[in-house]
Amino acid sequence: MVQLIMPKMGESVAEATILKWLKKEGDPIEADEPILEIATDKVDSEVPSPCAGIMSKRLFEEGQVVKVGEIIAEIAESGEKVSAAPVAAPAVVPQVAKSETAAPSSNGSPKPAVQAEVTIDKNSASGRFYSPLVRNIAKQEGVPMNELENIKGSGANNRLTKQDLLQHLTSRGSQPATAAPAAQPSAPAKDKPAYSSPAVSVSGNVEIIEMDRMRKLIADHMVMSKQTSPHVTSYVEADVTNMVKWRDKVKKTFEKRENEKITFTPLFIEAVVKAIKDFPMVNISVDGTKLIVKKYINIGMAAALPTGNLIVPVIKNADHLNLIGLTKSVNDLANRARTNKLKPDEIQDGTFTITNVGSFGNVMGTPIINQPQVAILAVGAIRKKPAVIETPEGDSIGIRHMMFLSLSYDHRVVDGSLGGSFLRRIADYMEQFDIDRTI
Repeated sequence: MVQLIMPKMGESVAEATILKWLKKEGDPIEADEPILEIATDKVDSEVPSPCAGIMSKRLFEEGQVVKVGEIIAEIAESGEKVSAAPVAAPAVVPQVAKSETAAPSSNGSPKPAVQAEVTIDKNSASGRFYSPLVRNIAKQEGVPMNELENIKGSGANNRLTKQDLLQHLTSRGSQPATAAPAAQPSAPAKDKPAYSSPAVSVSGNVEIIEMDRMRKLIADHMVMSKQTSPHVTSYVEADVTNMVKWRDKVKKTFEKRENEKITFTPLFIEAVVKAIKDFPMVNISVDGTKLIVKKYINIGMAAALPTGNLIVPVIKNADHLNLIGLTKSVNDLANRARTNKLKPDEIQDGTFTITNVGSFGNVMGTPIINQPQVAILAVGAIRKKPAVIETPEGDSIGIRHMMFLSLSYDHRVVDGSLGGSFLRRIADYMEQFDIDRTI
């Protein structure tokens, strides 16, 4: 019997939600065949089978949250007899016995025998995720959704943990656990801004579309980033004529030899990596009043998905790769991002991000920092423009390939001198590209 465990999905990911089982108990399974779909705060992914055999037992149901390392299923290998005996499943959501008489609450104080039915959705209107355990405790304790929304969470992306909820129940004491009337919104939490979104009229010719899970996560992450970091954006225009001419010259030979198409993205990443080595204080994160200087360079590249959502796969140790290695990594990650085949670990631990607004014909943009990083670069469209060409014989006007670079940075730790110098250095490396370079 082979035990299938919840795989490790990055240093900051401790659990995942089972979205969908692809195999039923008794179904035959091939080695490396997907068995189930899971979701973390970062990405949806498939879990493949480690061997060929028969699905013997599924230990969790769809919608349950499972910790990394937990056994989620058992697979009988080929020729092994499948046992009909039930297998004890790990208790993820403890069931609290219901009682019609008064019973003490988790904070020790008596609670009324009859409580109003409380409904807790897995995802709130704000996009905040609540695990089955938290929802079960909230339902048993009569904690309404509007009260849950105002409890500060200590989990990833402000996720509410069991400990957060129990601590809140203790501090709340014997206050009534009834839902507040809808017409009386609760006071904002101390860690949230004291404002609310303006009311939106839904009368007339409108269509209401619920955000999907990924869009809610993106929305939360973007709002969190703007609330965390004071953003400053600097701009510079770069002459990338040599880079364009070199790519035009080698792209057919490159594709024939390496079986890969070479885009501008690996060329941009190469320039950014060189500049980060010159200005390592851009490759950091902030922890309170401490600066965490990363000795590795992991470049995230924002990729648009067919659904219209956005994901940022990460090229790990980009400074260890040559141009061919960068090209293969860029193409591989971009292709698997579009087909939802990325592994959770492949979107973790980025130290700097590049987003290509030029792919949509935009000349520049003001990107939002991908927390916990402190800077992000937007590269605009490359366009032919008349430009002044300086030569020893004098200045002249010529047609050049020009593009704008936009750098948004966290002004808590990156001042204009560092941000501007770093951005200028990226442009310098692009402009100094060797047109006679070999591949």
